Amino acid sequence: MNSAECFKKLSDLICEVTEMRSISNLLHWDQNTYMPIQGAKGRGRQVATLGKITHEKFTSVEIGKLLEQLEGYENQIPYHSFESSFLRLVRREFQLATQVPAKFISEMLNHFSACYNTWIKARAENNFKLIQSMLEKSIEFSIQYADFFPHKHISDPLIAEFDYGFSAASVQEIFTKLRVELLPFVKEVLNQEQENHDFLNKKYPKDLQKEIVERILKEIGYDMSRGRVDVTYHPFMLSLSHGDVRITTRYDEDNFTDSLLSTIHEAGHAFYELGNAESLDGSILFGGTSAGIHESQSRLWENMVGRSFSFWEFFYPTLQKTFSDQLNNVSVQQFYAGINKVTPSLIRTEADELTYNLHVMIRCDLETQMLEGNLKVKDLPEAWNARYLSDLGIKVTNDVNGCLQDVHWFSGLVGGSFQGYTLGNIMSAQFYDAAHAALPNLKSEMKAGNFVNLKNWLTENIHCHGKKFTGLEVLKMATKSELNIANYMNYLKKKFPIK
Repeated sequence: MNSAECFKKLSDLICEVTEMRSISNLLHWDQNTYMPIQGAKGRGRQVATLGKITHEKFTSVEIGKLLEQLEGYENQIPYHSFESSFLRLVRREFQLATQVPAKFISEMLNHFSACYNTWIKARAENNFKLIQSMLEKSIEFSIQYADFFPHKHISDPLIAEFDYGFSAASVQEIFTKLRVELLPFVKEVLNQEQENHDFLNKKYPKDLQKEIVERILKEIGYDMSRGRVDVTYHPFMLSLSHGDVRITTRYDEDNFTDSLLSTIHEAGHAFYELGNAESLDGSILFGGTSAGIHESQSRLWENMVGRSFSFWEFFYPTLQKTFSDQLNNVSVQQFYAGINKVTPSLIRTEADELTYNLHVMIRCDLETQMLEGNLKVKDLPEAWNARYLSDLGIKVTNDVNGCLQDVHWFSGLVGGSFQGYTLGNIMSAQFYDAAHAALPNLKSEMKAGNFVNLKNWLTENIHCHGKKFTGLEVLKMATKSELNIANYMNYLKKKFPIK
């Protein structure tokens, strides 16, 4: 076979693998939404079996031989082409996958499925001990997985799994720079008098929350013919194809901004994959290229759009009319100040923009300690509570509001799944500044309820590429700059001025 024929054969085989991964995603979506609780054991077997088959197919001798025959082919064609990007990604993933036995994949996925369902029960009963032994097993699986690859630090392969091009050392370097700039600023803001936001603590009926959430999603451009919104324990976005990108939310009558802002957050994730070029559908290049880039999109929509004054100049009259009893005497200025109030909190997903990264850093530090063997899982609640008291000055009331709040450690590999949030925050400011430079009327457009130009800019400069390029390459192409914290700190200092 010539190179073109080899590529076509390889592309067809990889397409089968990606379709099987999509089917696995559907099983996960069902498990996290509508699956009967007694279906957990069977779902674990199904996910494990499908994962094993998919892994074996991807690491087959046939695919290996085709890659050998195509050695160097990607360097003979344009770097930005589909073919070159496809081969770079397949080679990288194949080299990693062939280091991991299929049996290990099956056992690991079966465990993670069971762990997720135990986590739900542990949360319901506010009992960390119910999940303790399973989290210990998850740590073991994560260490074993990392040990399949050469690394300087045990977290390196786990971080690279989510954010290719980053390591424990590079993430720590970024975190250190950000912490030096951020901590003094947070203290200055907290020393200032904050606006009263008691109106946010009133009862907001779930049916009305659902109504306003769906209205906002429609207005900002989430296409319900290519997606849907369902209820879950921990909101997420999941894509099955170019025409099927789903989001989830949760409703709390005592905290309606949770559903409001987290749904906008998940819509940002969905916009990314809905904005992939349709030519990528069904290929390994469809989807988001890294956790950091993905979170940059969700955090951009949640914070720079959803928490902006321009956004609420347009939406607040509708919100106030929907919740007339709760917001009748609350001005748009008061509401804006309320949803942007800086105050230490227990829950990461509800945290304000200034303290949010402190939540992320705590998680990254604790998971690193567990992976290094310096923190035993049984001591996690105590260590978690101590960090929240020392870093945020707040006392953790129970496990649900403490170490059981996030799904990440209880549904997959431990290590590497949290740094993307802070990387995403940093990148979101760089992307937003680039978009604003290209769209000088952006704020007035949002004030008028027009989000089309912003979505189009993000699609043309970020979303359309899918996984063709690494996260750092996408950042450089869209912003003409390397990753830095300057844009992010400038954004925060402008939004939260010291009086």
